[in-house]
Amino acid sequence: MTTWPAAYASLPIGCIVAAFVVSFASVRVAIAYAHRRGMLDTPGRRRSHTMPTPRGGGIGIVLGALVGMPACLLLLPQSPGAATVGAFTVATIAVAAIGWLDDHGSLPIRPRLFIQLAATLLLCVAVASGTSSLWWAVPLLLAGVWSINLHNFMDGIDGLAAQQAMFFGAAVGALAWAAGNPAIAYAGLAMAAAALGFWWFNRSPARIFMGDVGSGTLGLLVFALSAMLWAFRTNLLWPALVFSSAFVIDATLTLLVRMLRGARWYTPHREHLYQWLVRRGTSHRRVAAGYLAWNVLVCVPVAWIAFRSPAAAPACFAAVYVVGAAVWRTGKRYGLRRRERHVSA
Repeated sequence: MTTWPAAYASLPIGCIVAAFVVSFASVRVAIAYAHRRGMLDTPGRRRSHTMPTPRGGGIGIVLGALVGMPACLLLLPQSPGAATVGAFTVATIAVAAIGWLDDHGSLPIRPRLFIQLAATLLLCVAVASGTSSLWWAVPLLLAGVWSINLHNFMDGIDGLAAQQAMFFGAAVGALAWAAGNPAIAYAGLAMAAAALGFWWFNRSPARIFMGDVGSGTLGLLVFALSAMLWAFRTNLLWPALVFSSAFVIDATLTLLVRMLRGARWYTPHREHLYQWLVRRGTSHRRVAAGYLAWNVLVCVPVAWIAFRSPAAAPACFAAVYVVGAAVWRTGKRYGLRRRERHVSA
């Protein structure tokens, strides 16, 4: 069991509570702010909601995470180090800032991508500096930028992205605790608490949407915790990737299919599995429940096996992603069959 001096006993609990309270309060303010500034997502052909809804509520997640996560990462035992925590904080602020500006008025893709690359590179260099080679920053950079964008793609229905963030934060917290790293463990729980403060207002029917300020930042947070776990103990990457499988599989396969079809893959669309299910009549709550069921019934037990048996971890990772791809394909076919029945009727 992990222990540390009594002086640290109240710090992690305080960080988690602060993350939730700051997030919850900030989202309430963001709802009024979005209405006042006219930051509303209106229904449309590429959207899954039916009422004009304010956006930008993800600022609550950002502020809550910044209150709770850096303190846990820096001050608790097994800290990744001041340089990594500082890079993490700066990167989080940078990605959130460009997302906040985009929520106020759509920005061109180039400045957004530049900020994402620069912020992620800073974090990747800091993490890689604690490993065997700085060259690890290159694959980490690709993974980090993809995580930012895939979470943006997967934020399209009520409660789903916030629910995934709560699950991932709690699951990584448990994983890091079992591995003997309180710093990452409580940082994960602080992230989950910040996501919970937003989820309360975003659950169906949503009172506010996350916006790019929240979805992009969540992608960075998920990547950062995964990278720090990998740097702490290499074999922990496999269960962390298992926890992310629902979003990674849906976003990656959807993007690949659109590219192979010659579609403009970088434009807004409704081709993700969760969007197909909603389009064919499944409620937002039931779709979110389906993703949660995958997380709890598949990811948790397989990740536990991967943690307890490091030699089998790569096989566990591969099995989850192969089965997940089959589930994704089956879900898509189900949506197409329902569409054909609807058209023929």
